[in-house]
Amino acid sequence: MLVVRPVCSADLPALERLASSASPRLTNLPAHRDRLEERIARSRLAFSREVEFPGDEHYTFVLEDLQRDAVVGTATIRAQAGSREAYYTYRQETLIHASQQLNVRREVPTLSLSHEVSEASQLCAFSLDARYKGTSAESLLRRARLMFIAQYPERFAEILAMAFPGYLDEEGESPFWDSVGRHFFVRDYQEINYLAGVRSKSFIAEVMPQFPLYLALLTPQARAAIGREHPDHEQALAEMLGEGFLRSRHVDIFDAGPVVKGERDRLATFRRAAWHPVRIRPAHTLPDAEPAMVANQRLEDFRCVVARYALSPTGQLMLSSEHASRLGVEEGRAVLASPLALPGLGEGGGDEHDPGYDEGEL
Repeated sequence: MLVVRPVCSADLPALERLASSASPRLTNLPAHRDRLEERIARSRLAFSREVEFPGDEHYTFVLEDLQRDAVVGTATIRAQAGSREAYYTYRQETLIHASQQLNVRREVPTLSLSHEVSEASQLCAFSLDARYKGTSAESLLRRARLMFIAQYPERFAEILAMAFPGYLDEEGESPFWDSVGRHFFVRDYQEINYLAGVRSKSFIAEVMPQFPLYLALLTPQARAAIGREHPDHEQALAEMLGEGFLRSRHVDIFDAGPVVKGERDRLATFRRAAWHPVRIRPAHTLPDAEPAMVANQRLEDFRCVVARYALSPTGQLMLSSEHASRLGVEEGRAVLASPLALPGLGEGGGDEHDPGYDEGEL
């Protein structure tokens, strides 16, 4: 039995383990005990607050395997990506260089420092025990955050964003960083990635160049890395594209990993979510049905599990007593359910139709 719930103080050792084992290491989940303690405290405060609009709240969740009595994953929502300080990205743009006298017109691709993503709510800091990758547990942890947002929309922005780790070479170094950032920070990628996680990111605006970067001046390896996800995150990106997120023109400023954005009301989990009163029945009597994410409606005691989407003729969601107990719901109490499977994803998990760029980014 797997359940997603808010993080608590006792989860600190598990967060340390997950931060250390993340592939690649994550800026927003540093393997630093003090920062992880702060993350837990900040999350507990966010869940306890009365919130009318998104601010500097961080909501951190964990995935718990109740049979093993172990926390095996974690994921976070930042209510506003740039609430305390601007959230910087590079935006892919095109400049026109033309001369009528020489009869020359060239479209030159560039990268410009941007903080447009600052107003979005960010899904971030995802790390999962390797034994659970490629299973329904991965989808549950990643998308249970959407089930939470669906219940408390006032706490989050209309636009959601996710930044995926970028491409690294066999030595774990970023070709993009080596071609750009290293010239200004004189530090390797792994070191700067760690520093950005344990310190303020204000140094980005202080040191990084404010003028557009001409892609033609970067190395071929750096250009090839722009918008390219880390191999370990290919399936995750495919799932989020299947959810309804779209590739944006923004990329990470360190490794040029892709940033995807989505209007929350157009995402599959939101569009297909429905409220149902609970009807508790013995597990062996439940009809066969597709799996669904099922969440209770308790803010501080939020719970989300995978259960059969089995409805009675009157629209009640039939749950086993075990699932009802894990959700903390009684018969007649309403729960939110949304199918676990996503439309548009093939058997291999890849996106069948690349949606291209968000039209609003063109």
